[in-house]
Amino acid sequence: MSRERPTGLLMLVSVLLAVVLMLIPLPEMLSPLRPYWLALVVAYWGLQLPEKAGLGFAFFAGLLADFSYGTLLGEQALRMVMLMFLVDRFRSRLRFFPIWQQALAVAAMLLNDRIVAAAVHAVAGTPQWPAAYWLSPITGMLMWGPLFLVLDALRYRRRQD
Repeated sequence: MSRERPTGLLMLVSVLLAVVLMLIPLPEMLSPLRPYWLALVVAYWGLQLPEKAGLGFAFFAGLLADFSYGTLLGEQALRMVMLMFLVDRFRSRLRFFPIWQQALAVAAMLLNDRIVAAAVHAVAGTPQWPAAYWLSPITGMLMWGPLFLVLDALRYRRRQD
């Protein structure tokens, strides 16, 4: 039972760090290229620990992001639940892909996330993002490998202690 707490703590810290990374201001030119860190972290935990990181985990991570970013309440939660549904649906296949192929699948999920966000903005009547924001799934794809390796190393190190 003592092994359960560090993983839960690592999950919580990684989600909080992802939210903070999204809050850090970037120059106007780089802002559209910011990877969606929260989606990457939620996808990682959904792949590695589906018994702990399910739809409820994704929903609460999304609500935390909604409160932190000041966006339409429930938008991030909806996006995270839809992402986690896709991760859960294709988990058995994705786990056996090499990291570069997982990154391509994650890019497709991030692109789906952008489509969902655009649909939510259209229904809510809020302004759409500029066209450059559609480049974010590419940077997310590029960051999947390093993020996966760092979180995997931290998780593995916790199991050894």
